[in-house]
Amino acid sequence: MGCGTKEPKITQLCLAAIQRLMSHEVVSETAAGNIINMLWQLMENSLEELKLLQTVLVLLTTNTVVHDEALSKAIVLCFRLHFTKDNITNNTAAATVRQVVTVVFERMVAEDERHRDIVEQPVLVQGNSNRRSVSTLKPCAKDAYMLFQDLCQLVNADAPYWLVGMTEMTRTFGLELLESVLNDFPQVFLQHQEFSFLLKERVCPLVIKLFSPNIKFRQGSSTSSSPAPVEKPYFPICMRLLRVVSVLIKQFYSLLVTECEIFLSLLVKFLDADKPQWLRAVAVESIHRFCVQPQLLRSFCQSYDMKQHSTKVFRDIVNALGSFIQSLFLVPATGNPATSNQAGNNNLGGSVSAPANSGMVGIGGGVTLLPAFEYRGTWIPILTITVQGSAKATYLEMLDKVEPPTIPEGYAMSVAFHCLLDLVRGITSMIEGELGEVETECQTTTEEASSPTQSSEHQDLQSASDQMDKEIVSRAVWEEMVNACWCGLLAALSLLLDASTDEAATENILKAELTMAALCGRLGLVTSRDAFITAICKGSLPPHYALTVLNTTTAATLSNKSYSVQGQSVMMISPSSESHQQVVAVGQPLAVQPQGTVMLTSKNIQCMRTLLNLAHCHGAVLGTSWQLVLATLQHLVWILGLKPSSGGALKPGRAVEGPSTVLTTAVMTDLPVISNILSRLFESSQYLDDVSLHHLINALCSLSLEAMDMAYGNNKEPSLFAVAKLLETGLVNMHRIEILWRPLTGHLLEKVCQHPNSRMREWGAEALTSLIKAGLTFNHDPPLSQNQRLQLLLLNPLKEMSNINHPDIRLKQLECVLQILQSQGDSLGPGWPLVLGVMGAIRNDQGESLIRTAFQCLQLVVTDFLPTMPCTCLQIVVDVAGSFGLHNQELNISLTSIGLLWNISDYFFQRGETIEKELNKEEALQQKQAEEKGVVLNRPFHPAPPFDCLWLCLYAKLGELCVDPRPAVRKSAGQTLFSTIGAHGTLLQHSTWHTVIWKVLFHLLDRVRESSTTADKEKIESGGGNILIHHSRDTAEKQWAETWVLTLAGVARIFNTRRYLLQPLGDFSRAWDVLLDHIQSAALSKNNEVSLAALKSFQEILQIVSPARDLDKPETPPVVNVPVPVLIGPISGPGMSRPFVRTDSIGERLGRYSSSEPPIVTDELEDLNLWWAAWNTWYRIGSESTKPPITFDKLTFIPSQPFLTALIQIFPALYQHIKTGFNMDDLQKLGVILHSAVSVPISSDASPFILPSYTEAVLTSLQEAVLTALDVLQKAICVGPENMQIMYPAIFDQLLAFVEFSCKPPQYGQLETKHIANAKYNQIQLFAPAEWVALNYVPFAERSLEVVVDLYQKTACHKAVVNEKVLQNIIKTLRVPLSLKYSCPSESTWKLAVSSLLKVLSIGLPVARQHASSGKFDSMWPELANTFEDFLFTKSIPPDNLSIQEFQRNENIDVEVVQLISTEILPYANFIPKEFVGQIMTMLNKGSIHSQSSSFTEAEIDIRLREEFSKMCFETLLQFSFSNKVTTPQEGYISRMALSVLLKRSQDVLRRYIEDERLSGKCPLPRQQVTEIIFVLKAVSTLIDSLKKTQPENVDGNTWAQVIALYPTLVECITCSSSEVCSALKEALVPFKDFMQPPASRVQNGES
Repeated sequence: MGCGTKEPKITQLCLAAIQRLMSHEVVSETAAGNIINMLWQLMENSLEELKLLQTVLVLLTTNTVVHDEALSKAIVLCFRLHFTKDNITNNTAAATVRQVVTVVFERMVAEDERHRDIVEQPVLVQGNSNRRSVSTLKPCAKDAYMLFQDLCQLVNADAPYWLVGMTEMTRTFGLELLESVLNDFPQVFLQHQEFSFLLKERVCPLVIKLFSPNIKFRQGSSTSSSPAPVEKPYFPICMRLLRVVSVLIKQFYSLLVTECEIFLSLLVKFLDADKPQWLRAVAVESIHRFCVQPQLLRSFCQSYDMKQHSTKVFRDIVNALGSFIQSLFLVPATGNPATSNQAGNNNLGGSVSAPANSGMVGIGGGVTLLPAFEYRGTWIPILTITVQGSAKATYLEMLDKVEPPTIPEGYAMSVAFHCLLDLVRGITSMIEGELGEVETECQTTTEEASSPTQSSEHQDLQSASDQMDKEIVSRAVWEEMVNACWCGLLAALSLLLDASTDEAATENILKAELTMAALCGRLGLVTSRDAFITAICKGSLPPHYALTVLNTTTAATLSNKSYSVQGQSVMMISPSSESHQQVVAVGQPLAVQPQGTVMLTSKNIQCMRTLLNLAHCHGAVLGTSWQLVLATLQHLVWILGLKPSSGGALKPGRAVEGPSTVLTTAVMTDLPVISNILSRLFESSQYLDDVSLHHLINALCSLSLEAMDMAYGNNKEPSLFAVAKLLETGLVNMHRIEILWRPLTGHLLEKVCQHPNSRMREWGAEALTSLIKAGLTFNHDPPLSQNQRLQLLLLNPLKEMSNINHPDIRLKQLECVLQILQSQGDSLGPGWPLVLGVMGAIRNDQGESLIRTAFQCLQLVVTDFLPTMPCTCLQIVVDVAGSFGLHNQELNISLTSIGLLWNISDYFFQRGETIEKELNKEEALQQKQAEEKGVVLNRPFHPAPPFDCLWLCLYAKLGELCVDPRPAVRKSAGQTLFSTIGAHGTLLQHSTWHTVIWKVLFHLLDRVRESSTTADKEKIESGGGNILIHHSRDTAEKQWAETWVLTLAGVARIFNTRRYLLQPLGDFSRAWDVLLDHIQSAALSKNNEVSLAALKSFQEILQIVSPARDLDKPETPPVVNVPVPVLIGPISGPGMSRPFVRTDSIGERLGRYSSSEPPIVTDELEDLNLWWAAWNTWYRIGSESTKPPITFDKLTFIPSQPFLTALIQIFPALYQHIKTGFNMDDLQKLGVILHSAVSVPISSDASPFILPSYTEAVLTSLQEAVLTALDVLQKAICVGPENMQIMYPAIFDQLLAFVEFSCKPPQYGQLETKHIANAKYNQIQLFAPAEWVALNYVPFAERSLEVVVDLYQKTACHKAVVNEKVLQNIIKTLRVPLSLKYSCPSESTWKLAVSSLLKVLSIGLPVARQHASSGKFDSMWPELANTFEDFLFTKSIPPDNLSIQEFQRNENIDVEVVQLISTEILPYANFIPKEFVGQIMTMLNKGSIHSQSSSFTEAEIDIRLREEFSKMCFETLLQFSFSNKVTTPQEGYISRMALSVLLKRSQDVLRRYIEDERLSGKCPLPRQQVTEIIFVLKAVSTLIDSLKKTQPENVDGNTWAQVIALYPTLVECITCSSSEVCSALKEALVPFKDFMQPPASRVQNGES
């Protein structure tokens, strides 16, 4: 009532009262109706409008009594007040309307809450249901429904159904109310079908209808100005519509799938370039709202993009944003006065609505502008518009603006930029979150499934499979989302990255690209992943940088291609070069032919850091993109000039070539950080799973291959990035090195280490060796010692390096081995064969330094590691050491390696027992394996036990070295071989000696013999450098000779000292024959040194000389000096359990026989065979070596004296063993050799040393040896059995042959020799021009003669000697020097011959007489007569210088001969043939008359006439003429014959004298004639004297007659003038007085 008064004051009071009542909730429903009606009236009267509004508000908020019509009336009231003229009222009413609408819906919500427990069957709403069919709704809901429906009607400019009484309504207000309801009460629409129906049927069509002007409008087209408000886009409505759409999509997306598709498509269209600027800005803001809601985006994707025949909405949104951003760059925004004036303007004009704080800050001289994008002249600032992750719109909130606002430059760009960033952030965080959940769930389910309880097993598996299905669905969504958006995102981001001039913006873009790349990687979307990575890579490199990997990878490359996405062309813009970035580094591009330099900007560095970050954090998902990443990093590292240091880390280094890298201080401080991150990146590879690690390794390998291709054909510095990083990766992944070892080392070995570029190679080797060393030192689990397979795997590449021929690689390899030995040597174990193999693989041609290093390793092994290595490797050590001996690069190494072999043998000796045990164990094992596999165990020297095989290998190696081309090596090896066999041979099993002899020693002898015989005879000038070579070694042949000598001596010594071991072996005799054969061929070699040494060895094996005494024999020239190892006694090594039979002297052996052991009795017969074999060899050597060659020239080889001497000296000892079977044939053979040996001449240059000077009659040692040999024989015959004595004559023959040499030196073939000794002049011409000099044989012949005499004295009566006419031969031989007499080469010869003859005859004649009857001596007598004749009446003239004393002495010798005749022959004339006696008489007769010699001077005449001799002859004649013991007529005959000869001769001489005297007149006769006559006269007187003394019956009457017949002749001589003759005549005539008797009666006389 109070209000009805319409009195303002009363009304105010009443309204207050009513409000008070309402607030106490005392108003009934009717009262409320009344109140509302009352208020309506007040409203119509425009009274207390604000109070009215307040009252309505209180009424509706405090209780729920107002319903239906009343409520609608209250609401209309508020609306009506909103459209009054009063501004305050309007605003208040608007607020009230908003609140009332909210209240209505809040009531409904409350109502639903109350009724929630009562579940009703929902009544289905028919699709065509009338607007009034709301009967199913509860009261509050019905009000809300009616209200909302009418709001839609009003906005659509239709009449309301429920809000009766509305007079006026604005569309903007209606839209705002709709938006608020939809935004605040989404659950109402979602829970009630009626409301959902309203949304679909009313709201959506309404929105679409209202959008139509915006869709149709094209900016710039001339629109006819029409009054209709819908023709041109109207900012307030458009903006509100977009807000409604945002809410619809956000809240009711699930209800309005199709409608939302339309809305979203519209939104996308609003971004087109031909729409007004404000419209685009608002559209971008709307899109931004979705971009921060990843779940919503996900729904879009599921609902549209993943359905067939549906618009790809999500993809379109993203692409539209991309196109939008591009359009902003490409088309200057028209219609915006702020930017139109500076479309192409880069510097800031004053009209730019830039923030006030955009001061210009000068840095480094350039102008750095405020944050902005700049591209091809378009400059767009970046505005700070929103907090990351929230879409706070600016223009969508301008509800009070009626006119379109002015959009500041860069706003739209900034919002779009943030859309992209938020989109990326949202999607990635959502998907990664879900991925994480799935992964953890998977883990838990798999864990549960792996240990299920019996009962729950089934359901667990069930849930696991559900899980899988769910994951498959989710994964499909994720992949679709990424696939839908990546192209557009990448296009936009790449463009922005290129255009960005702000570090923060760049950082954000890069972060987005990085997260997308990582996400794609996690989802396994290779193409998109690679595309994002490629973009980052491109950003890291200078513009237009030619990097093949980015332009030709398998990744979809995104440069300059256009992707057509649903009809929209998304053009990829390639980076522009005009970027306004600060240049921070200038370097060289990594290319085959670098052109100029390239610049890196700070943005490049920023990108690089992102790339590093990507690789570091997301390495596990990079897969094949590692290639892109690493290739880019490699180029950057190259441009920045980082070089690898040890361990593979990259450090800033000098740029090696080209213009040096220029780095600003800014980047200089960054470099260590970058290099550190780089290292950390590869360190983090230890956290990658195996597959990712393999991707990384593969990428590094292919990168390395590229770098290698680039480095081919030039020696420029290559890029070592890949190799360094492979190394680094390997080092940090040592704990699982097995999985990457093969690809890693395989690449380094096969590719890098064989590269022609040395720097590349060097690093490859460095990397490989570092890895191997690290692998060996790493603390593996289980340790390497228990994991042999791994150890061998690690060492294998080291061995493989041996196949590479580059010396620098091999040096690295060997240095590595050395370091491994020094650090791991003790624990190599099964790795030893590999390590040793590396040393052994060094070939001869690989340069000195390599060999030296390898050898150092070997030395280290031998000195330190033999005890630690498995015994099975010892053989390899021997092989390797041997192979170094054969290297000919460096002599010292070869010699030292031989020393090492000696050390090794020592080691074997000391550790023999342990080595043997271990080897036997191993052998048994291998034997077993071989049997299991059914193969034969194959190793060298097989049947021998393994320890012996080890020795045999050592011997065989030394044997090889003994035939090395270098003499020093041969010598050293030979000495070592024989020393080892000598010192340690006793360790061998007995049977192994067989192999030693045949496979080692004889094999060696064969090879040495072959090499020596084929060696070159050319003179070697010097021994390398300026070492002079002694003339005895100046040809290869002579050097080989030394080797031959050494080898033969060594083998012989072994045969000698170890004979007791060798003889029990089955084929000792065969070995003996082979050895003898070797000795023979050496002895017959045309080299004095070898041949002499062969004989030495011969002597040694015959045990003629003990090896120790061999050296101190002074008479042999010191040609070969073999050091003889002193043989140690029985071994007492530590714990030598094996009974080593070791006896080194015969004494000891005999001692052993006396102990309990039975002696080793070798078969006597076999022994004899050995000696006979030796004799045959001796004979062959002798006959071959002394046989004169057919032709002679300068090079003819003639054996030396020492050789011959040694040869002959062997015989006596040899003979001792074979004398029992030595027969005439053998003697004959011996004789031939002795004769030939003595005949060999000596070379003129050796003669001063061998020939004695003539004054001393000394024999050469050869001649002595020959005589000794015969002496031995003769003595043996002497004590031997009867049958041997038939050999005497042969010995005489031999000796007599030698005797002949005195006058007739032997001939040696056709050789012209010069007899340097000339007896007549007693002088020697030493260096005669002739090549060869015959020896002086006189002393030898004379000694032989003495021997003959001695021997004859002993053996004259032997049957053989008698039968074989030895005496005759002796005489025959002596006849030669005797007949020569003064012509003999030496005077002593004939004198000795005479004395010998006398001695022999004194013994022989009695024997001859004894055997006279047998006729065995018949032929001797004439020989003897001739000999006497030739000697006593020699044809040779005494030399002129013969002194008188000499002459007298010689005459005495003649006298002695006559005395012999008178004592030994004539007395026994009756046993002697008549002819012989006649010859003797004639001879005496001849001697008794003085024969004249024409050459004497007068003074000497008395002496020279041999008066004594004549007298002796005469006396002998007389003696035999009148010897009174005439026993036989024969003797008488001799006497008569002698006398008649004598008297006849006297008669002749006297007559001749008288004749001459008469003729000569006064002249005296020649002296000698006078002398002769005197002698005859003396003889006559002597004769008569003798006749008188003789008994008358002995004298023949005839003789007297002859004597008396002399008388007249004597008387005639009285006239001679010579007083001497006269006195002689007087003496001769005196005896005639005895004949002066008176004549007797005739008869008597005549009878007598």
